[in-house]
Amino acid sequence: MEGLQIVLVVAAALVVAGLLAVVPLVAGRRRRRDAGEVDQVDLGREPGAGDPGQPPRSGRGAGDVDLPDDRGVATAAPPAPDEVIAPRRRFRERLGRSRAALSRGMAGLLTRGADDDDAWDELEEALLSADVGVATATELVERLRTRARAERASGPALRELLRDELRQAVGTGDRSLALDLLEEHERPGIVLVVGVNGTGKTTTVGKLALALSEEGKQPVLAAADTFRAAATEQLSIWAERVGAPVVRHQQGADPAAVAFDGLASARARGADVLLVDTAGRLHTKTNLMEELRKLRRVLEREGGQVREVLLVLDATTGQNGLAQARQFTDAVGVTGVVLTKLDGTAKGGIVIAVQRDLGIPVKLVGLGEGPHDLAPFDPDAFVDALLSDDGA
Repeated sequence: MEGLQIVLVVAAALVVAGLLAVVPLVAGRRRRRDAGEVDQVDLGREPGAGDPGQPPRSGRGAGDVDLPDDRGVATAAPPAPDEVIAPRRRFRERLGRSRAALSRGMAGLLTRGADDDDAWDELEEALLSADVGVATATELVERLRTRARAERASGPALRELLRDELRQAVGTGDRSLALDLLEEHERPGIVLVVGVNGTGKTTTVGKLALALSEEGKQPVLAAADTFRAAATEQLSIWAERVGAPVVRHQQGADPAAVAFDGLASARARGADVLLVDTAGRLHTKTNLMEELRKLRRVLEREGGQVREVLLVLDATTGQNGLAQARQFTDAVGVTGVVLTKLDGTAKGGIVIAVQRDLGIPVKLVGLGEGPHDLAPFDPDAFVDALLSDDGA
């Protein structure tokens, strides 16, 4: 009798343990179901550029995902009210280094007046240090000197004259992304993101996808950087957060094939935008630039609407970025520039150099590491930030 009781106790314990193991599993499945899913097209092969690929399959859950810091992306949060309502204040706060450098160059002019030749030399040196460029800096100083003497300007009036000259140098062209008002047959609008290694292309694609989704647009991401495994993983993390599908192939696959399948997937889903993340490449490597040309040809051959080719430049590289921009423009027709790390450099004048030397508008700027720190470029806010008093 005593042995029977022991057997019954052991059996009961096993039943309880089994129930405890099953309950969290079921709860976890329910949570994943409630959170929704992100589709991924993850092809373990390398199809040709004309291969329609395989149908999408379900991936991981896309609910409120808390990403660990070592994944390289912080959890998305709504933009702070100041970042939405007061872009000028935001630019002023993030462009402190460039503003400080220019303020030092203006100090002599503001205190000693327009008749002091040394003060004009100091201003020109400050503009050169800010990477405005030699020709542009010389032209700006000469125009400003002529106006200042003609108008007998001093102090605050000189600052306003410089503001006006800088605003003209930055340009007044349209800087919006050509993704609005697309007809049904024009969708998805395709955005190619290109640039050299290390400029922040993949992060830019992720942040842009987040911004577009918050505007009510449905993006699809194509991981055409097939040379760097971490890029595909990083893009998948962003897609998971945004709730957007990501199309990817195996490492080393043909980038044009990834773009082709991305277009097919975006069309099948009725998506608004296809964002194509391309591999970083030196602008001097002819074969790699030809690969970009091929990628664009494949998309256009299939009737794809390439609306934007965004060149991502690291603002800290300054004038070196201009040579990159020329080569990429020749290869794939750059339509706009994304300047990253603008908050961490005193070379904010590169904005003016890009516009004046290349005629390519700066459309987006990186003002920090946060998910909402990719901002539309506002010329007025930019110039105000450079010239505002620190206490303003």
